[in-house]
Amino acid sequence: VQLQASGGGMVQAGGSLRLSCAASGRTISNYDMGWFRQAPGKEREFVAAIRRSGSNTYYKDSVKGRFTISRDNAKNTVYLQMNSLKPEDTAVYYCAGDHVILSGISNPHLYDYWGQGTQVTVSS
Repeated sequence: VQLQASGGGMVQAGGSLRLSCAASGRTISNYDMGWFRQAPGKEREFVAAIRRSGSNTYYKDSVKGRFTISRDNAKNTVYLQMNSLKPEDTAVYYCAGDHVILSGISNPHLYDYWGQGTQVTVSS
């Protein structure tokens, strides 16, 4: 499966962006999907994840209440709605996916499929 992330850009603090992750080559309806980010000089970190059915979602503590992950399996796409953005949210955002991840859904090493990343820059 190939993943294509898009929707990044530059916004002021307090603004919003919606990232999309479009999959091709295979349906992702049977994949757990996640969003990760990497800021310059830092390790890649978990942001949010969603189970195959969409019934369970998981978030990094610092984005809870501001970010929402969702999926449209009919469109083979996963989304990350980001509201109330802060300068510390600045990073390259990556979508990732894999078949059922039984535990450790926040662990990037458990995902086999990755998109190319989209830059999000939040100015103060």
